Amino acid sequence: MEHRPEAAGQREQGERKTRKPGWMLGAVLLFLLSKGKTALLLLSKAAGPILSMLVTIGAYAFIYPFGFALGFVVMILIHELGHVWAAKRKGLPVTLPMFIPFLGAFIALKRNPRDAETEAYIAYGGPLLGTIGALAAYAVGKSFDIPLLIAVAYVGFFLNLINLLPIKPLDGGRIATAVTRWLWPVGLVGGLFVILYLNAYVFLFFWALFAWDLYQKYVRKRRTRPIDWGTKVAVELGPEWAETGIPLPGPEHRRELEFTTYTTMEGVQKLTVRWAAIGLEETIDLPEPCVIRRVYADGVDRLPPERPEKLEVRIRIEAEQFENDRYFEVPARKRVAYGVAYGGLALLLGAMMILIQFEGLPRFR
Repeated sequence: MEHRPEAAGQREQGERKTRKPGWMLGAVLLFLLSKGKTALLLLSKAAGPILSMLVTIGAYAFIYPFGFALGFVVMILIHELGHVWAAKRKGLPVTLPMFIPFLGAFIALKRNPRDAETEAYIAYGGPLLGTIGALAAYAVGKSFDIPLLIAVAYVGFFLNLINLLPIKPLDGGRIATAVTRWLWPVGLVGGLFVILYLNAYVFLFFWALFAWDLYQKYVRKRRTRPIDWGTKVAVELGPEWAETGIPLPGPEHRRELEFTTYTTMEGVQKLTVRWAAIGLEETIDLPEPCVIRRVYADGVDRLPPERPEKLEVRIRIEAEQFENDRYFEVPARKRVAYGVAYGGLALLLGAMMILIQFEGLPRFR
């Protein structure tokens, strides 16, 4: 009899613990319902990156233990978030990281950098934050004797170090634009040796792209590349359109469009497209500087089909890349600063890999 109150108290405490996850789930659902569209918008934007991350973890888990696969992908994520952080600091819109199994991950800038210094800054953010993440994993692994975290840290050091090879589109190739482009030939020759020596054969794909780009620029002397963009613009015709008796353009309709283009003080090139007959006048932000050759409508759809007064015009933009020679003008002081930061980070990463190898690569299940 003396122990019954205690047992009852333990049952009540256990019930409270059991109910806690339910209350937490209910609170989350209530929050999502109260925020409505904002929460759904955030979830929809993050759905693709999260799904690609989960698929990548699953792909690596077929080869490595799940814990290592998870840590490996987290190291890649931290690296990519470094690029996102740096791009945001420079005021450039950027997407969330998308993962590709066995190739890594990438972010997409919605507007290209204005100069080589900005490009190098964004490129440096990835290996910088990635190195910090790997150092944190190593410190925790050593402090609590967790071989798995030390192995994850080693991979993190390796990934960030090989990304510093002066090969575009790797981070090192982009940082080199603010140091000296003479690092590119070094990357072309030395990078191939490093990739083969480290058996990092997946990076041969990036090396081949880099070699082809250098060939196009400096052997064929082709400094620009053709650009073909597409976009869609919605147009409200209004009820008076039916009174005119003019037939609506259809899905196969093609015509040249009037356009003007200009660049803002912030370095954003804008394109204004006009189609007077249907009242279309739309201004579009272009993702990179270019010389526009032609703008045309490539078909018109009704939105929805039963509403003829609302159209969606498919627009094609044909242009050539504009390469500004002033893009690579970086003050000497900043060139030295980027060079020191670049070399220092590479030395730190290499030293940490040698240290872990000296201690003995950890084994884990």
